[in-house]
Amino acid sequence: MHPVLERTFGGLSREYYVRQFLFGLVIPAVIARVFIEHPTRLPFWMICLLVVNSLLYPYARFAFECAAGFLFGRMVVAVPLLVMLVVKAGIMALCWGDAIFIAPVTLACLYFLHSRGDPARWQTRYGSNAKGRA
Repeated sequence: MHPVLERTFGGLSREYYVRQFLFGLVIPAVIARVFIEHPTRLPFWMICLLVVNSLLYPYARFAFECAAGFLFGRMVVAVPLLVMLVVKAGIMALCWGDAIFIAPVTLACLYFLHSRGDPARWQTRYGSNAKGRA
């Protein structure tokens, strides 16, 4: 793989990317289900947007988790389960819907990180999601 592509798109660990990708598939599945139930056709531009946002969602989610980790640190907040699930669903929808705008910034940061620094510096609440140097 070309070094630029390896440093950007290959910047997240495979496990993290697959996990977030699978969670991100919930939103396009719901959208597709709505269009299947109704007699209207899904426009081609929307199919393209569903695919692009689904592929870029893990990078947008990584950016959100890095920002949240920076802002909140290791703070623990106790809230009811229903509230937490609604907030998590909202964050997922926000990250998925804006992935086309958030992911390019994340990809540029991953490229810079893998070109100049140590990937282990980028920590989220779940540990380092950036791949180490080979």
